[in-house]
Amino acid sequence: MNGILIIAHAPLASALRQCVLHVFPDSAEAVAALDVQPNVPPEESLAQARAMMRQLAQHNTLVVTDVFGATPCNVAQKLVDGVRSKLITGVNLPMLLRTVSYRHESLDALISRAMIGATQGVIQVAVTAPQNQARRATHDQDHRDHQQ
Repeated sequence: MNGILIIAHAPLASALRQCVLHVFPDSAEAVAALDVQPNVPPEESLAQARAMMRQLAQHNTLVVTDVFGATPCNVAQKLVDGVRSKLITGVNLPMLLRTVSYRHESLDALISRAMIGATQGVIQVAVTAPQNQARRATHDQDHRDHQQ
């Protein structure tokens, strides 16, 4: 079973973890979060991240961060080894929910699931969708003009 470590700008990491635990309350031991504070040196955040990796005590760990090139990502890059732990940036809630759902799969398969969850979770919702439109009166005789 894989562990998941969220490293993000405060308070995003903890907030995402709480959302995940709302849906999957039994995954508390597999999901950890590190909120990177703006006034904390990166070396201190890295030490905290290493301690969290040890606490996860999982076979493999997927580390996810919010923004590529920012301090949380830079800390995570120093943390992962590319074999037993891997890194994905651009974390969002659909990514995490998919990741937790499939955390029993191999680390490479888990990365694929996470990426799919992240991209498929971003959808433009049209305000003109049929469910948002007013219904026609049932006495309308023009049956050729219908919504699809």
